[in-house]
Order: sequence, then structure tokens, then C-alpha cells
Amino acid sequence: MAGEAQTATDYIQHHLQNMAYGKLPAGYTRADGTILQQSTWTLAHSSQEASDMGFWAVHLDTLGWSIALGLVFCFLFARAAKKATVGVPRGFQSLVELVIDFIDKLVKETFPHRNSMVAPMALTIFVWVFLMNLMDLIPVDWLPMAAASATGNHHLFFKVVPTTDLNATLGMALAVFVLMLFFSVREKGLVGFIKELTLHPFHSGKWYVDMFLIPFNFLLEAVSLLAKPVSLGLRLFGNLYAGEMIFILIAIVFGVGVLGFIGAGLLQMGWAIFHILVITLQAFVFMVLTTVYMAMAHNREDEHENDH
Repeated sequence: MAGEAQTATDYIQHHLQNMAYGKLPAGYTRADGTILQQSTWTLAHSSQEASDMGFWAVHLDTLGWSIALGLVFCFLFARAAKKATVGVPRGFQSLVELVIDFIDKLVKETFPHRNSMVAPMALTIFVWVFLMNLMDLIPVDWLPMAAASATGNHHLFFKVVPTTDLNATLGMALAVFVLMLFFSVREKGLVGFIKELTLHPFHSGKWYVDMFLIPFNFLLEAVSLLAKPVSLGLRLFGNLYAGEMIFILIAIVFGVGVLGFIGAGLLQMGWAIFHILVITLQAFVFMVLTTVYMAMAHNREDEHENDH
């Protein structure tokens, strides 16, 4: 796959492009010069085609790896639970219990409310995001080249790190945001939630003053509320995207040949060791912020006032 790219720019663009599947209109001139006779759902053969497919294009590689790694998580933890023993845990069971105990303790410290869903959600987020981030440690050309060889399509785009796709990270952040809104309305009531958005942070207690403060309060609270999912998704995406770019640049700088292979291998190994900390930290941060946001959604009006 690297050999198909004529320049370093082509190589980078190829590795940063997702496997987009979408609809191209009739009369569209494709990257290879062919003209479509009718509207067609197809794989994009260039970044321009992916862009022209518009909003409804689906990133098959992101969805595929996300679902596959989610199933891996479910399988491994279900197997550990099935084989769990009463005695001293050993092997993988010991690791699973360590992770569960750590997250359970953290959730109890950060989430002082009663909700049986938050701790399992925190565990799922941490392990799932960690597994998706972990794919960044696989050499950048291995899986794309294997996929290209298996399909016979040497122009195939194939990204294996779901968290380097902004659609994936913002999608997860949006799910967290929806849960925040749901629990806010459930715990505080619709009226209480509206009051929280319109009577904070400035509240005089006099209606004729508050009516002038409501638009200003709503603007501040709305910006603060919307910033949470945006920053949550962008933080994860930015860190993993930067890490992937460094792996790609190392592969480009050293080029081909025995010395280049050894040099790239050593540098990538060094960066991978450091990157283990990054991928773990980003999974942890995403999980902790989600738990904190859930706690904020459960805080009632009097607690909110005390926070301000």
C-alpha cells in the first residue's frame, strides 16, 4: 500500500482516509476516470469521493473495528466471570478483578448518587476506549496491506484505530451528552432543568430583575453544557490522531531498505512504549469525565447553587 503512494503527502493522506461507503450521483466522474451512469452506493476511491458522498457516508472500518473490539471486551470479561473462583484470583481473572475494583472505587468517590448503570458504563467506556486506542500500537502498514492483499484492491482505504476518526469520538461524546440530558430531566424535572439553565449563575430572587438576567444566564449555561461533549470528543480524537501521525511520519522518514526498517522499528518501538501511557490515560480521562458529567446531571438545584 505504501508503494502505491508516489509522494509522502500521498502516503499520509492514504493512511488518514477512512473506508467510506456512500452514494455518488449519476454522471459523477470517479478517480479512475469512469463516469457513473446512475446513482451508486460504493466505496470511495479517493478523499474527494469520500467528501462528495456527503453526510450519509459510512466509515466501514471505524464501525467494524469498534463493534469487533466491543465484542472482544464482552467475550473476555464474560469468560473471566464464568471461570471466576472463590479463592485467590490468578491470571486474567486477577487482571479483570483489579480493573473492576479500581473503577468501582473511583465511581464511588466521583459519583455520590444511587444509579446502578453508572459503574458498568464507566467500566465499559474505559475498557472499550482502551482497546480501540490500543490498535494504534500495530504498525501502520500491516493491517491495511493485509486488507488490500485479501481484497485485491490496492487503493483500499483502511484505518484500524476507531478513535482517530472524529465521527467515532464525537459519536461517543454525543451519547454521553444525551444521557446527561436524560438524567438531568429525570432527577430535576423538566421545570428544574429549565430553571438551572436560566436562573444560574446570576439569580437575584426578584422576578423583574431575573427576567433581564435569563437570556444572559441561558447563553452562559448553554455554552457550558454544549462544550462538555465537544471537548470530550475532541480531546480523545486529538491525542490519538497525533499519535497516529507520528507513527506514519516515522515510517516515511526512514523509507525502505534494511537500515530504514531497523531505524523505523527502533523509533516506533520507543514511541509505542511512551504511547502506551497516552492510550491508557485518554481512556481513563474519557471515563472519569463521563462519570463526573453523570454526577453533575444528578445534582439537584440546591447542590448546583452551592457549587456556584
